[in-house]
Amino acid sequence: MWKRLASTNAPSVVVIIRLMVGAVFLSEGIQKFLFPDQLGVGRFTRIGLPIPELLAPFVGTFEILCGGLVLIGLATRLAAIPMLTIMTVALITTKIPLLEERGFWSMAHEMRTDWSMFLGSLFLLITGPGPWSVDSHLASRYTPSKPPR
Repeated sequence: MWKRLASTNAPSVVVIIRLMVGAVFLSEGIQKFLFPDQLGVGRFTRIGLPIPELLAPFVGTFEILCGGLVLIGLATRLAAIPMLTIMTVALITTKIPLLEERGFWSMAHEMRTDWSMFLGSLFLLITGPGPWSVDSHLASRYTPSKPPR
């Protein structure tokens, strides 16, 4: 099963998507702890999420962990799953209300980063981390070589 999760036929340029998605998640997770009133507990309270004093650090920790994993390309497909969940909740709780309050174009403008992170995470879930990743290195290291013909 691990081999299937770690395998990838993606081209090496996938590293660009990994760097973008991983860096944004890592940065956002750290900022939830650095600026709790604006981006952590305070923000979760303002948007009406339940138990924000527990949920904000929980989400921040997952963003840091999964963002770091994606950056180095370790357990990339598994790391993409919580990131997709985080982005789905973010889109539903913060962007759908904007659609109702201010209309489509305002919502589209505000959701551009969330949507990009959602699609980037989905892309990594589907394609895997690419050859320049820890996953690829481990998969090639522990895959028995084919016998010579």
